[in-house]
Amino acid sequence: MSRLLADLRAVERMLAEGFFETGVRRIGAEQELVLVDDHWDPAPVAVEVLQRIDDPHVTTELARFNLEFNCDPLHFEGKCLSRLEAQLHDLLELVRKACREEGARPLLMGILPTLQLSDLAWNNITPRERYYALNDRLTKLRGGGYELDIKGIDELTVRHETVMLEALNTSFQLHYQVDPETFALSYNVAQAVAGPMIAAAANSPVLFGKRLWHETRIAIFQQAVETRRPDMPHERDTLPRVRFGEQWCESSVMELFRSDVARQRMLFGSEVVEDPFAALDAGRAPKLAAIQTHNSTVYRWNRACYGITEGRPHLRIENRLLGAGPTILDEMANAALWFGLMAGLPSVVPELTDRLDFDDAKGNFVAAAKQGLTAQFTWLDGKVIPARSLLLDELIPIARAGLVDSGVDSEDVEKYLSVMHDRVDRGQTGAQWMLSSVARMRGKGTRAERLCALTAATGGRQDKGHPVHEWELADVCECGDWRPNYLRVGQYMTTNLFTVHEDESLELVASIMDWQQIRHVPVEDSAQRLVGLVSYRRLLRVLADSSHGPLRDMAVRDVMLRDPITGTPSMSTLEAVELMRANGLSCLPIVSDGKLVGIVTEHDFMQIAGQLLEQSLRASEAEASKRAQAGQE
Repeated sequence: MSRLLADLRAVERMLAEGFFETGVRRIGAEQELVLVDDHWDPAPVAVEVLQRIDDPHVTTELARFNLEFNCDPLHFEGKCLSRLEAQLHDLLELVRKACREEGARPLLMGILPTLQLSDLAWNNITPRERYYALNDRLTKLRGGGYELDIKGIDELTVRHETVMLEALNTSFQLHYQVDPETFALSYNVAQAVAGPMIAAAANSPVLFGKRLWHETRIAIFQQAVETRRPDMPHERDTLPRVRFGEQWCESSVMELFRSDVARQRMLFGSEVVEDPFAALDAGRAPKLAAIQTHNSTVYRWNRACYGITEGRPHLRIENRLLGAGPTILDEMANAALWFGLMAGLPSVVPELTDRLDFDDAKGNFVAAAKQGLTAQFTWLDGKVIPARSLLLDELIPIARAGLVDSGVDSEDVEKYLSVMHDRVDRGQTGAQWMLSSVARMRGKGTRAERLCALTAATGGRQDKGHPVHEWELADVCECGDWRPNYLRVGQYMTTNLFTVHEDESLELVASIMDWQQIRHVPVEDSAQRLVGLVSYRRLLRVLADSSHGPLRDMAVRDVMLRDPITGTPSMSTLEAVELMRANGLSCLPIVSDGKLVGIVTEHDFMQIAGQLLEQSLRASEAEASKRAQAGQE
């Protein structure tokens, strides 16, 4: 802590003595990637891929199926945007080539639809001491495991034992260098446009097959890195480690640094031993390793950063709002909008904080994360305006002027902002494309097939490079070979279950079977633990036995099979078939951590067998047709 406090005092001195670089604006970007295999499932080969790449731009992430590369800083002028795009393409191709050697490929997706909770197992954490320590310290701070509770069109509640929930997210992060004297206004602009930026760039609506927020990454990160204990008294106001902020910045970056040091516990100490004041006395820029280390574990959506470029210290703002993808061109459109607003809005609305209430800016941020372009915003002077209208009528023109006034190449400005304009105008962000695709595939294939198709369609369209607003909706046939989606019972089990409690009437069970045309009703307790099973056959036996009274007078406990044989989501299909055959079972309840999560039945396997038979017959017909043609020739 003493080093951290010393670094803070050094920043104060640097600000007072004008030590920071001024009059120079640079931009930069960080690109996170998810790696997938031939079946579009996560490929935990990042360590092996990195060993094939001899380039310091590329580095690890928390999970073995993620990588990150960092672009070089560029002066904010001329062809900076097209140069940034070119480096993104070059580095992505570098990773793509290395991935091929490991049977994988990189994808730009905010959340990979085919990710399953089992992919977040401890063996998939990248084997680096920092990641192990991060998990240990966050877990200790929060007093136990991790959980997500997110409500969108669907609802999701997930509990997990490690910080690997954070690995669900992949982002595209932007950096914008600012002068110390204008830091407060620039930072407030970044906060004010956070909502519109998310609305225009949302790309992460689906997690574990559930349709949640348009930018579900926001909810995941805020909950997955939550360090406040569940038993914290509700009367006490405490700040989350991941947060938007509490108020406008009034005058200096020191407000943010001091708040983060005072309100958030240190997770790591700095390994660099340096006297920052000795460095300043010698005319050198101090590394300030302690403050940089602490800053990297306090996750503001817009984060103040300290850095050194060409020997000169500077301040910059890091935008952490945006998900990866859908294409590099789409990401560059997002970047152009943000950089343009950062450059243009301060002069258009210098009195920003007097005309926009901070709570409204924060509310816009939340509304955009949940609703995307359909959100309603409260903007300047309390004006309520649809997100699309605000972007099309006000913010995109301001961004265009900001880029032009900064000397950015006019062709670049038109190229990227026209993509943004058309995306907003048509209302098809990456998130909306996914949601519309899921709706189109409703009732087709299994959930695993639909999620595979969504991922495969993203990969295919991403390779072509067309912006997302031009994409055709995904179709379930794009999944390709259907067999990989039936390897584990968790991929196709029925999860929309009808259950009863053991003290309920047997008449209810009979009614549910009749109404829903099902033959098995699981019995669970109040904690969703499986305690029994009522089958159609057992119900028929009761009806055939005249010694029993009416069903309405009988309780489920009198008939149910207690402690039925069960499987798990990770059980292979072959294991499930053998288990059911050996025990004469017509259904297999699926449990996870003792709780009922799904069910598979004979009918499911009949469907698989039917697909196999159809595929075999079609292959035989095709082969026979080839032989016939060859004979005619």
